[in-house]
Amino acid sequence: MSYRDYSYREIITKAVCGKGRKLTKATNYVDPSNRPSSVLGCWIINHAYHAKEKDKECIEIHGTYDINIWYSFNDNTKTEVVSHTVQYCDEIILSSKDDQCFGNEYDVIAKVIQQPNCLKCNIDGKGNKIAVEVEREFVVKLIGETKVNVKVEPVQPIGYEQHQHHYQTSKSDEFIKGKRN
Repeated sequence: MSYRDYSYREIITKAVCGKGRKLTKATNYVDPSNRPSSVLGCWIINHAYHAKEKDKECIEIHGTYDINIWYSFNDNTKTEVVSHTVQYCDEIILSSKDDQCFGNEYDVIAKVIQQPNCLKCNIDGKGNKIAVEVEREFVVKLIGETKVNVKVEPVQPIGYEQHQHHYQTSKSDEFIKGKRN
């Protein structure tokens, strides 16, 4: 009996083998060149990141972003913009994992759900630094090889012309009767 005689086939394919999601809140401190009197605005730009598999249960995302703060100083008589680059590393634990994946090589897909965003920007208690509360959120997927079993229907001893006629008739009948697939 050959493998063609069986009613199921094993197909090896790539599939999502794990998923995870994480919302991170962090406070970054920016040290301006002058003692701030008040914060006039804060925005975050230039976000860049890359993801890699740390182990079979965790994905690491390394990234950077720039914090720009417009502030006043010298008793609110002058203004300045200070820029500060932040580096971060987020570890995302996979919340669902398929143990049917095999092999040691995985692809990692990371998608930003929430770009780094300023939640709060205040002058800290000592008055010489600015505290910026930032949130960001990622979804990650681990892609690996797995097996899929597919049922194989036996070939019917029907001629090509009969098969084509049957296919065309059944499709046109469904269309006329308003059936949809």
